[in-house]
Amino acid sequence: MPSNDARILLQAVVPTAIAGVIAAIVSGVVAGGKGALGAVIGTVVVIVFMGLGQVVLQRTAKSLPQLFQAMGLMLYVAQLLLLLIFVGVFKDTTLFNPKAFAVTLVAATVVWMAAQARAHMKAKIFYIDPDSAQDSDHSKNGDKPEKSGSSS
Repeated sequence: MPSNDARILLQAVVPTAIAGVIAAIVSGVVAGGKGALGAVIGTVVVIVFMGLGQVVLQRTAKSLPQLFQAMGLMLYVAQLLLLLIFVGVFKDTTLFNPKAFAVTLVAATVVWMAAQARAHMKAKIFYIDPDSAQDSDHSKNGDKPEKSGSSS
């Protein structure tokens, strides 16, 4: 994974984990041990789902760049639907507090997306690599670059 991708992933994971810790503390105070457990499980589910989605999106961008935008939109919709399914499946569980789980799931997802958007805005990523485009044009012709404009 290139350093920009790893940095963006890390900048989304850390705030989400911090939000999860805060949610676990609040849920523990409000709903006891089962509330804290629900918050921890919700945070882990979000980090795993969103992290795997980010890795899949990065690999798609490298292998099939023409599908990047469509894949990104489809991936986010699929992730949100899967998270909704998780809330529905575990709504009647007795293993942990389902309300703490659901609230943490939503809050951690919002924190992840906000942190990821911030990381992308702060990243200095070239859209076009100027050196590779110039090098490939000259290597085809075997010529040196021509000067454009007047020589005076």
